[in-house]
Amino acid sequence: MLKRLCNFFFVACVMFASPASASPLHVAVRTNDLSSALRLLQNPFGLSLREVRDKAGRTPLLLATEMNKVDFARALIEAGANVNATDAKQDSPYLLAGAEGRLEILKMSLANGADLASTNRYGGTALIPAAERGHVEVVRMLIEAGVKIDHINRLGWTALLEAIQLSNGGTAHQEIVRLLIAADADVNLPDNEGITPLQHAVRRGYTPIATMLRAAGAR
Repeated sequence: MLKRLCNFFFVACVMFASPASASPLHVAVRTNDLSSALRLLQNPFGLSLREVRDKAGRTPLLLATEMNKVDFARALIEAGANVNATDAKQDSPYLLAGAEGRLEILKMSLANGADLASTNRYGGTALIPAAERGHVEVVRMLIEAGVKIDHINRLGWTALLEAIQLSNGGTAHQEIVRLLIAADADVNLPDNEGITPLQHAVRRGYTPIATMLRAAGAR
């Protein structure tokens, strides 16, 4: 009974101190108060806050992902937080972890029900922005998880196209192109203007990438 009263008092204090736009769990994440987050998740009221949204539509887990707070993300996921819950921008913890290169949170998301077919506001899977931004290990992990390699977003781009036309052609993107080719990406799938990956690579002077594409049968 005393423990229940203490938990109630603790939750009430956190709620009173929290801004109206956020739950106590959001506040704990933002203020880096892991002990409060863990205490909240140990009682039914705290568990009920897992999917509460802030003004931006973010759940506590999405906020933890955005801020790259791995311990908070782990606690929330272990407590059953939804890794596919989207905010106002159509980001989810899973999608954002892929796009931002949050490798540890991505691993946890994939192990806890990540929807590999889910898409961001551009209609792209987690693989596409990861390829664009040069997150080699994220790309490797998503390929191994089974994300569709040749998915086309609303801009008409695949992961392979974005790894070329939106990159600097450096070593990270060269490795990503190699990984995508090894995963049987369609090296001749063009963008909406009919420009192929090889044509983009040649136009940008990305010789190592062009060489890999030609070896894979690109035209």
